[in-house]
Amino acid sequence: MNRTVPSTHEKALQINLDASTYGAFAEIGAGQEVARWFFRVGGAAGTIAKTISAYDMTVSDAIYGPCERYVSRQRLDRMLGYEYDLQRERLQIKRGATTRFFVFADTVAARSYSRSDDWHGWMGIRFQTRPLAPPCEIIIHVRMHDRENVLQQEALGIMGVNLVFAALHLYDQPEHLLPALMDNLSPERVEVDMVKFSGPDFAAVDNRLLALQLVQQGMTNAAMFTASGEVVQAAEVLYKKSILVERGRFRPVTRATVDMLECARAEFLREPQVRADEVVVLMEMTLKNLSEGGVIDHKDFLDRVDTLGALGQTVLISNYGEFHRLAAHLFRYTKQKIGIVMGVPTLQEIFEEKYYADLEGGILESFGRLFKNDLKLYIYPFRDPAAGLLLTAGTMPLAPHLRPLHAYLLQNHFIQDLRDIHADCLPIFSPDVLAHLRQNDAGWEDMVPPQVARMIKDRKLFGCRG
Repeated sequence: MNRTVPSTHEKALQINLDASTYGAFAEIGAGQEVARWFFRVGGAAGTIAKTISAYDMTVSDAIYGPCERYVSRQRLDRMLGYEYDLQRERLQIKRGATTRFFVFADTVAARSYSRSDDWHGWMGIRFQTRPLAPPCEIIIHVRMHDRENVLQQEALGIMGVNLVFAALHLYDQPEHLLPALMDNLSPERVEVDMVKFSGPDFAAVDNRLLALQLVQQGMTNAAMFTASGEVVQAAEVLYKKSILVERGRFRPVTRATVDMLECARAEFLREPQVRADEVVVLMEMTLKNLSEGGVIDHKDFLDRVDTLGALGQTVLISNYGEFHRLAAHLFRYTKQKIGIVMGVPTLQEIFEEKYYADLEGGILESFGRLFKNDLKLYIYPFRDPAAGLLLTAGTMPLAPHLRPLHAYLLQNHFIQDLRDIHADCLPIFSPDVLAHLRQNDAGWEDMVPPQVARMIKDRKLFGCRG
């Protein structure tokens, strides 16, 4: 059912007129716009206990403690914790029994004389859903796309009001809470690429599903979480790192999946500019990888990421069908070496010119975007089941007019065949494994890593009957 979207003015006024809520606003950096909305609409005395802007770094450190980066999750956490504890200390006795306390905080880097790109910020709210209740928390990371500072400030103000309103009025309606963050905004102006819910009222919320929904609902093109299920913002993991990515369906992850990754990692570490302690490995699934008939089954999604988590892998969910778009996303965070591992069939698809009809430069423009900044493709061989032929990056068939381009990429080491593969992994394909485990056929366990087989059987994942 469609939800009526109130204006930002209406949201701020409704919060101001709610006598049961009372809170504080702490904004540093460019995030000075949220509290202003509540003063502008009137009735702020019923809502705002305090506003603060520790704009100077020395002043900010004196209040919240020193921090490596001022626009960071760490700084936001300290702001929320300090201001919430201070508010309860001062007001709990007087009005704690009848009031839902909240603290909103943000730390933002917008366009300025010294910053011409990478406009982003952290926002969060710590709040009570009822008087005397332990607090819950919602934090988000936003990226701004407006080219003018005044427009970025406007978008931040709207986003902040949306977050406060959603937390206080929609916390028990998760189906409406997430899209409400984008009310009166558009992805062309701002994106939300990380969200995390915590606290007793969100005990049943799986933040990995929220990460998926951010991408599904077009609030961002990519979201990430670690093997333990902790949602992260990409820069927290990828900043100035060498990155190795394997894209797949992982339904389920197989021994071939692992062999492909291990062989690629061995080659990646042979690159002279790659240091082992600075490599991040990502297992990427696109929305297309996850959908079945255009629908994404949330349990099936969690089955896949649970098995990847059992292998200690960080997961990237994206809406990047084309590899050059994935590469552009990764280039945003690092100039270090990037490797993408894939099988021969996927490499053949990359050479299909029909996928680049929307680019003026066609396949050449796509490859120009893909292979800048020292990116390399690592190719796992494919044995044709019908003919029995082993196809590699160097021997795969291509249209005659594409062979010179293919030869150029091979000779200049933009594309490299993987070595030391385990030949017994070549006949293993995820769809076959899935069919065998659902039919309880003997032997499917040998096609997947041992810890994955145990998890599938113990928890009956992917329709396994044990």
